[in-house]
Amino acid sequence: MCSRFSLVTTQEDIENKFGVTLQNQLRTSYNIGPTQHSYIITNDNQNRLQYVTWGLIPSWSETGRNNGRLINARKENIGGQTSFRIPIRKKRCLVLADSFYEWRQDGINKIPYRIKLKSGELMVMAGIWDEWSDGKYGLKSFSIITTDANQEMKEVFSRMPVLLLTPESQKQWLSEMDITQTCDMLQTPPNDTLYMYRVSKKINELNYNNVLLHKNLIS
Repeated sequence: MCSRFSLVTTQEDIENKFGVTLQNQLRTSYNIGPTQHSYIITNDNQNRLQYVTWGLIPSWSETGRNNGRLINARKENIGGQTSFRIPIRKKRCLVLADSFYEWRQDGINKIPYRIKLKSGELMVMAGIWDEWSDGKYGLKSFSIITTDANQEMKEVFSRMPVLLLTPESQKQWLSEMDITQTCDMLQTPPNDTLYMYRVSKKINELNYNNVLLHKNLIS
């Protein structure tokens, strides 16, 4: 499960790293949650950074309502699940972040942690997208694909996002592939790639968005 992440960087860094353009000023956030918007790069428009809603709304949805239920897609059944089987084949995307958050169960308490790459680079999470339309208005949305946790992540939780750690894997994710090739990319990230630390329980408040959420409470 990945139910919160952050994207705090500069527009220049994103444009230089991914070769994309952004029409409006970059919107950063310390606390991105379900049904909120964030930035993705889609396979059908790889030169543009798009700001879309988190929580997949299937193209066949009757209402086009984002209820936040499809924020994650488990790799184990993504190829056959009704909401995901077309997107995983035809509509893949890069989800940009500088970190994600997860909660460790400690008795009756849940302790939040911030997880980032040891390298300090931006994270690129493997995602899928779809577009719902009522004939007049189109709405894009995305899900983050999850896999089994690697060794350091297991200390906090049993699942984590699929991370695309190299420019080559990011480019491949947006290329044309058959379903076997695609699913072969959905691997648990290598051990010793993550750095994590405890953060404020304010992260539980969806509307709380402050630099304090990046503060290390155990440093």
